Amino acid sequence: MLLKIWKPIDFLIDGISMYRLLLYYLVGLIFAAAVLSMTGVMHYSAVDIVISSGVLVFACWLINHILAVIFDASINPESSILTGLILALIIPSHPTGYGLLFMLAAAGLAMASKYILAIKGKHIFNPAAIAVFLTAIGPHQTASWWVGTASMLPFVLIGGILLMRKVRRESMVVAYLLATTLATSIFSIFEHASIATNLSFMVLNSAAFFLGFVMLTEPYSSPDTKNKRIVYAVIVGIILAPQFHIGSIYSTPESALIIGNIFAYLVSSKVKLFMKLKKKYLISKDSAEFVFTTPEGFNFKPGQYMEFTLPHQKPDSRGSRRYFTISSSPTEQDLKIGVRFYKEGSTFKYELSHLGEGESMVAGQLSGDFVMPSDKSKKLLFIAGGIGVTPYRSMIKYLIDSREKRDVVLLYGVSSVDQIAYYDILEQARLKLGLKVFYFVSGKGHKGNADYTINSKITSSYVEKCVPDLLDRTIYISGPLPMIEDLSTALNDLGVKRANIKVDFFSGYA
Repeated sequence: MLLKIWKPIDFLIDGISMYRLLLYYLVGLIFAAAVLSMTGVMHYSAVDIVISSGVLVFACWLINHILAVIFDASINPESSILTGLILALIIPSHPTGYGLLFMLAAAGLAMASKYILAIKGKHIFNPAAIAVFLTAIGPHQTASWWVGTASMLPFVLIGGILLMRKVRRESMVVAYLLATTLATSIFSIFEHASIATNLSFMVLNSAAFFLGFVMLTEPYSSPDTKNKRIVYAVIVGIILAPQFHIGSIYSTPESALIIGNIFAYLVSSKVKLFMKLKKKYLISKDSAEFVFTTPEGFNFKPGQYMEFTLPHQKPDSRGSRRYFTISSSPTEQDLKIGVRFYKEGSTFKYELSHLGEGESMVAGQLSGDFVMPSDKSKKLLFIAGGIGVTPYRSMIKYLIDSREKRDVVLLYGVSSVDQIAYYDILEQARLKLGLKVFYFVSGKGHKGNADYTINSKITSSYVEKCVPDLLDRTIYISGPLPMIEDLSTALNDLGVKRANIKVDFFSGYA
């Protein structure tokens, strides 16, 4: 049922990167605020809103460039622009006198936090949150969080829901909102205050939704696995409750998020890699594998992914950052990613395809729950579509190298035989580990033993036929979003519990 509800939303946001969608959302909020100001609803003038936004974006962009030169770091202009827009929505729009100085101080602190308040290249705090927290302590200039008003709420909700779905953080945001609602209610009871009044204020006149949709879900300062993100969300939600205080110090949205960021940093991976391309080669008709040198001591679990940054001129709507699953095994020395290319691909993919040996790329945010269970006795079913086979290549190569035997069946769907990737590894696992592999080719032809090639898409009837003990297995699905949604629904109809289905999705295919 939920998949049917999300389907039109997924169609709307497909093809837009997470960061570019966030950019459109923030610009849309500023535009909406300016229009509301013209009607007399907002207490800031439209001119002040626009000027303040421009000042903050330019200041963040410029300071980020200066600091990148000083610290000899790669420049990501997209990130600085987003931070400037967030600051514009939470700082009072007074672009003169002390108001202007406040903006410049906040911009400087936000950008500096990425370089100074960082360990091993990973910044600890959400830049906008730590900036307004520090300005409140130092020059005593505080954020107003003016985006959290009743008039702005519809726009915050509409765009926020799209963003939440794009980053697949529904459970995280829901946990956060439930936590702050429950905490507000409990505190109200102890203080003999009106629960309805306090909850009404939280919904209509606070930054709770904007904080949850935009800043709580920010990848660099949130945990790397689902369970940790839920705990993080609950911590922030409880501290955000307006009655929460320690002594005479009451919480603010930025302080709640900062405390959560500290927790996130302590429990998350702190990896940031500055890698050089070692070699690249085709693994199928339209897919290539990129091999990067990595420093010693880099550890990960088979099936995890990272965010790769490749700055380039005039990036399209997908931006300069992309998530890719690590296709190499932890038993291999180099880091590998498998990438599919399209005729009308993104500017990111174009730049990646022209990356030369010895040229650099940055990777960070090691994340993902799409990993094999610790219980080796559990039966597993891997379902892959196209280049979605990459996490399984990592898992299967690990099983081969470690000589670890598990009961695994792989159903691998492609549109033509020449699109099958990692055939050598899969066949090696068939011979050494007893891996059962079925190739589903929607076009004509077969690969290897014809008994294991089926000229069809992967359908529920074929899943039942190839995997008689389907209900006894934990099922993993990786591939294009429509395939994931269709198969998840079909498996549910076959009696597979949703808890037994793990999906691997992030915006990194085109």
